[in-house]
Amino acid sequence: MNITSIGDLAQSLMLRNRSQEIRQSISTLTQELSSGQVNDVSDRLGGDYSYLTDIDRNLARLGGFSVSASEAAFFADASQNSLGRLHDLSSSLSSSLISLNPYSLEPVRNNLGQQAVNDIETAISALNTTIGGRSLFGGTATDRVPLASADVLMTELQSLVSGLGSAAAVQAAVDIWFDDPAGFTSVMYNGADQTLAPIQIGPGQEVSLTLKADDATFRDTLKNMAFVALAGDPTMGFDRATQSDLFMAAGAGLLSSQDQLAGVRADVGFAQARIEEAQIRNASARTGLEYTRGALLAADPFETATRLEEAQFQLESLYTVTVRSSQLSLLNFMR
Repeated sequence: MNITSIGDLAQSLMLRNRSQEIRQSISTLTQELSSGQVNDVSDRLGGDYSYLTDIDRNLARLGGFSVSASEAAFFADASQNSLGRLHDLSSSLSSSLISLNPYSLEPVRNNLGQQAVNDIETAISALNTTIGGRSLFGGTATDRVPLASADVLMTELQSLVSGLGSAAAVQAAVDIWFDDPAGFTSVMYNGADQTLAPIQIGPGQEVSLTLKADDATFRDTLKNMAFVALAGDPTMGFDRATQSDLFMAAGAGLLSSQDQLAGVRADVGFAQARIEEAQIRNASARTGLEYTRGALLAADPFETATRLEEAQFQLESLYTVTVRSSQLSLLNFMR
């Protein structure tokens, strides 16, 4: 009769290797149970990663769209806030002009001029708004504010109309200066001629935010505020009739500017709505892909828990055998 046996050292190595295998199995099963996904992806997919790769690629694309859409939303929201400030300034100043009458005292007219100067400063500040160090209304020149200060503007205009004796002459000179590239654009505008490129916010979806501080709507708003500031400046020496004519022209111009600003705000509002819709679609698509990916790699919690319990039982049994084996001796065997 042949008897096969192994030595103590070989038995020890065998038990140790088996123990390591079971512990590794327990570690894998514990990870699967906690993550809800199988550890051996290749085995689950049968070695074909094409579907999983496609899902991951689409998730990465959606992640990029999510970032660009968020940036576009910040830009659009900040632009809308700046436009709102401009509209409020224009509305407030035009209301003050409406309350003015030919018999208003000189201090009232002077105060109105100072209000206009303050409004110009606030309007320029709104057009110089930056988000994350990037200018909103400077076109592609996002690294700098697009407009010079209100002091630069008023100094230039005061020099331009100094000595002109009629409201019509003042209006003509200021109109030409604001429209002339060698005037407003050269003196006040520090931004770029090129607008920002469209921002891709989703698959096949783009949104354009192309407002610049030298756009006609903004120039007209600043110009009409400047008429009020010049008319109410006592150092200009305008007579009452010239002042009244300038105030009247500025009031009509500001009302027109409000309509223009309302149209620009509507365009930005449309862009905001498109961005929000794209964000919702992107989030929905991402949720669907993540669910599909999870289902593809999901580990059955009941099956995993059962296998984990079996592995733990095997490890405990192995430890029991190991302990009993270590206690064997010739003396114990002969008893």
